[in-house]
Amino acid sequence: MKLITWNIQRGRGPGQACSLDRVVSDLRCIADADVLCFQEVSSGFSDLAGCDGRNQFAGLAQRLPGYTPVAGLATDVLDEDGGGRRLFGNMIFSRYPVRQVFRHALPWPAHPGVMSMQRIALEATLDTPLGPLRLATTHLEYFSPAQRTAQVERLRDLHLEASLQARAMPGGSAGDGPFSPVPRPAPVLLAGDFNFVPGSSDHGLMLAPFGDSVAPFCDAWEVANAGVAHAPTVCVRDPQPFTFDFVFASADLADRVRAMAVCDAIDGPDHQPVLVELA
Repeated sequence: MKLITWNIQRGRGPGQACSLDRVVSDLRCIADADVLCFQEVSSGFSDLAGCDGRNQFAGLAQRLPGYTPVAGLATDVLDEDGGGRRLFGNMIFSRYPVRQVFRHALPWPAHPGVMSMQRIALEATLDTPLGPLRLATTHLEYFSPAQRTAQVERLRDLHLEASLQARAMPGGSAGDGPFSPVPRPAPVLLAGDFNFVPGSSDHGLMLAPFGDSVAPFCDAWEVANAGVAHAPTVCVRDPQPFTFDFVFASADLADRVRAMAVCDAIDGPDHQPVLVELA
């Protein structure tokens, strides 16, 4: 299983122009990925640098046939000028069957005077050659450390909840409409732009143990590249590049992580794609 996660920043490239064609072309140069996780997909935001306001959720789906597209909107507001909707969020694309989807609104506690926005975690249960697993992608708050920490805590709560649900025998049967049980596996991959750096308090919180014998998160980079410092994922051509983009695997999935690399040859937005391989 090959997974690419990428904050595409609306498809920004050299000169700020946004191009989904370039995004898809770059992806195909990296790997024939089975699963894709995107952050910063937009529609209606013609005021963002290089963005023409087109619906990128639909545009990416059109350019990626053979995948099931799953969209998660963090922002869904009225366009006061045009009367349409302004949308912003994440997407998952999967070649594997998508059994169930969750769209989790993450905490957004008040932080006076600090610019911020609603954030979400988009989760899908996939049938993969490794067995059923949960895949989630997220983009945490950048400007407010307090909000970001609250969001990390919520991601941990969601994993705890799902892990305990995986042990429970669901009620209902196949003929019970929305009550029909869909198994929710405990193993999970959590990918995205976390807006914290390795070794930070939020990074440590993400890796903290759980009670109830729940498998903790492992940093997939540290699993695949033991003893090697995280490769930078942001501003890799600047004098001081850094890492914001991670893949976390639950410990019951960590032994399947075979490789993880930052695709630093792509000349696109500030963030580089990250490739993870499991077997």
